[in-house]
Amino acid sequence: MKIANTYQNPLLSQALSAKTPSSLGSAKKSNDQEKIAQAAEDFEAFFITRTMESMFEGVSTDGMFGGGHAEKIYRSMLFNEYGKVMAKTGGIGVKDEVMRSILQMQEMASMAASSKEN
Repeated sequence: MKIANTYQNPLLSQALSAKTPSSLGSAKKSNDQEKIAQAAEDFEAFFITRTMESMFEGVSTDGMFGGGHAEKIYRSMLFNEYGKVMAKTGGIGVKDEVMRSILQMQEMASMAASSKEN
């Protein structure tokens, strides 16, 4: 289930719509935005994984064909992959919020740096 965002963020839209940079500065900016998007997606995958692990913490398995150390490892790897796939296919909206926050922090840092130069 995908939760739709109900707002439009101009900074996020601008970051996601950057297709072909026309100069070296915009190429660096585009590369930074790709890194931000990837970091936000990784965070969302981690968040989903930990949430799923917490949800299944109390679920017991059949002793004859389940349980044990191997199942714990397998379940952990399975939840990790679930988290990655869910984050990549839209997730639960954490990625968009993380990207918005990172872009906002960068903008504030840039404004603070430019005000120190003046």
